[in-house]
Amino acid sequence: MTDRHEGFRGWASDRRGAVSRLRFTSLRLRLVVVFGLVALTAAVSASGIAYWLNREAVLTRTQDAVLRDFQQEMQNRAGALPVHPTQDELQRTAGQMANSSQRFSVLLVGEDANGKVAYGNSGGLSGFALDDVPDSLRKAVDKQQKVTENNRSAYHLYWQRVVDHGTPYLVAGTRLIGGGPTGYMMKSLEPEAKDLNSLAWSLGIATALALIGSALLAQAAATTVLKPVHRLGVAARRLGEGKLDTRLRVSGTDELADLSRTFNDAAEALEKRVDDMAARDDASRRFVADMSHELRTPLTAITAVTEILEEELEAESGSIDPMIEPAVRLVVSETRRLNDLVENLMEVTRFDAGTARLVLDDVDIADQITACIDARAWLDAVDLDAERGIHARLDPRRLDVILANLIGNALKHGGSPVRVSVRMEQQEGGDLVIAVRDHGPGIPEDVLPHVFDRFYKASASRPRSEGSGLGLSIATENARIHGGSITAANSPEGGAVFTLRLPRDASALTEETKDAGDAGNAGVAGEKGV
Repeated sequence: MTDRHEGFRGWASDRRGAVSRLRFTSLRLRLVVVFGLVALTAAVSASGIAYWLNREAVLTRTQDAVLRDFQQEMQNRAGALPVHPTQDELQRTAGQMANSSQRFSVLLVGEDANGKVAYGNSGGLSGFALDDVPDSLRKAVDKQQKVTENNRSAYHLYWQRVVDHGTPYLVAGTRLIGGGPTGYMMKSLEPEAKDLNSLAWSLGIATALALIGSALLAQAAATTVLKPVHRLGVAARRLGEGKLDTRLRVSGTDELADLSRTFNDAAEALEKRVDDMAARDDASRRFVADMSHELRTPLTAITAVTEILEEELEAESGSIDPMIEPAVRLVVSETRRLNDLVENLMEVTRFDAGTARLVLDDVDIADQITACIDARAWLDAVDLDAERGIHARLDPRRLDVILANLIGNALKHGGSPVRVSVRMEQQEGGDLVIAVRDHGPGIPEDVLPHVFDRFYKASASRPRSEGSGLGLSIATENARIHGGSITAANSPEGGAVFTLRLPRDASALTEETKDAGDAGNAGVAGEKGV
């Protein structure tokens, strides 16, 4: 339970780090940004269209009223002037025209009786002047149009909007038909500009509020969408941790509900598949264990008989008929091989069932290797490079099994001499490293990944060999139960090298194994909903 909590805390810490690194690319942020961009685009477009429509409506309404009033004043008052008016007449008429309902400035330009150009404006010397009228507008006003059926007037009213020192103005001009002064008008559009500015500010505030509202809406939508997704992620992680009874609560009929149902169906199918596989695996292990136990009784009797036959073979009296001696030797060899196979199968069964336990003792590694080699009469074929005084707390029986399998495999498939070297890593908590190297042709590259597989044969044409095909697999399991490992490689100088790495003290592993066994016996209840 403690390990699971520590693993969860580590996972949570890693997750927080990942979230901090990816917070700018999270789905929630993307949803908020997309909602914000859509709302901003819609609000800006709507505000822009509304502003443009209102601006055109306001300016057009003001402009039409002013131009209509100016044209009427030109016809009524300027049209009453003589063809060659004096400056005083122009000045007086301009003042009268400026007092109309639209309150615009007026400039009248005429030619007196002496042929001189006379000016009259509504504001005196500092009022509206001819220089305030754009050249393009003056040219258009003075240009005489050809009179046709579609154009019955030689002169027309022209207008233009200008900005002077930040203030917008409407400037217009026209000439009297049949002779008389030319009139120009200037009307300030500052009130309308202020109204339009107020409208722009209002639309801007409305856009900002729409953006804030869209962000809040996106946050709510993201929460609604991501909460089931988060639950799905948690459920998937629990499923990956082996809690196959994990299920999601399903509510609603939308796509997320369909996804939850699909997940539950997949989890249920997976749980059933795993349960079936576990049941078959348990049945297989029970079969192997039962078969091994059942074989031991007849094998004990057969072994006793073969030992007698072997003694007769070694006897000097020669009581065995020479014609059947090869058959007897074959029976003795195969019985010994079958006995080893049964013992190995029982050992593998214990590993698969998780019942293998360590019986620890303080071991002098050099003495242990020497005893292993001496017990099997390998002293002449093995070179040992190990200093005395290297101690480790290990299971001596299992270490002997590992060494016997590695050295025996090197002698059988490699080449003599086989060299066994021992070293202890110097750093604190360093491991014990034992290397077994032969001088044979090495291991083919396609075989290396499978040398520790059970019953693996390097050559399919030779499926039967003297060994059981379980030696290296059992050696690996014995190393793993110590918290160590075995690796296989080819030496650059030739030959294969098997490297055994074990901790100096495996006491902690025996305690963890005991705790795990107690927890397994107690049982853990799984949650059915997430």
